[in-house]
Amino acid sequence: MLTFFKRRTVYVPTPLGLLFLGGLLSLPLLYWIRYGESFLSPTERLPAKILVVEGWIGPEAVRAAKEEFEKGGYDFIFTSGGSPDPLSEDNWQKEGWTYAEGALHILVRSGIPAEKVIAAPPRETETARTYASALSVKAALAKAGLAPKSVNVFSSGAHARRSRLVYEKVLRPETAVGVVAWREPSYATLPWWRSSERAQEFLLQTVGFFYEYLFNSGRA
Repeated sequence: MLTFFKRRTVYVPTPLGLLFLGGLLSLPLLYWIRYGESFLSPTERLPAKILVVEGWIGPEAVRAAKEEFEKGGYDFIFTSGGSPDPLSEDNWQKEGWTYAEGALHILVRSGIPAEKVIAAPPRETETARTYASALSVKAALAKAGLAPKSVNVFSSGAHARRSRLVYEKVLRPETAVGVVAWREPSYATLPWWRSSERAQEFLLQTVGFFYEYLFNSGRA
């Protein structure tokens, strides 16, 4: 007799097994919720004479970079970043400055000698802006006749690890890249899920970092 089906034994998890599997699978998520922001916001300096400041991090953070520059014994500080959002109402937009130029003005006004601050505005781009900024810094270093063995990138919060990753792709193997993550004072006392702005930034940078790490942000 022809048969089209046969009986098989199929094992399925019990309710207790499902609970165990669910708990096991949720551990990475719980870990990321608790420690992900710290992972994305590292401060891992290298011995370096060049400090790169991402101008988009804002005036307060740029002014904090002055302290890093002075305490770190750097020789030069390079500023990066393209044009601000056209809808922005900050002074940099009103002056027609790029983020790199705006950061330069703040640092010089803060007391850093003008000859030690070099603006490296990137070509205008709607995507891969950190990558474009890293390329402009590399070109500015070459133009200044500098070939550093290491640089430190001064960035903000959860963007810091992604910034270092991008700069490493552009500057290595000739130049190693360290990172300094500036955080607002409230970071020490307030978890990210208590701030809608930080929660949005954390989720955005989580996607952005892994997209850069796994897929090179879509670049060829």
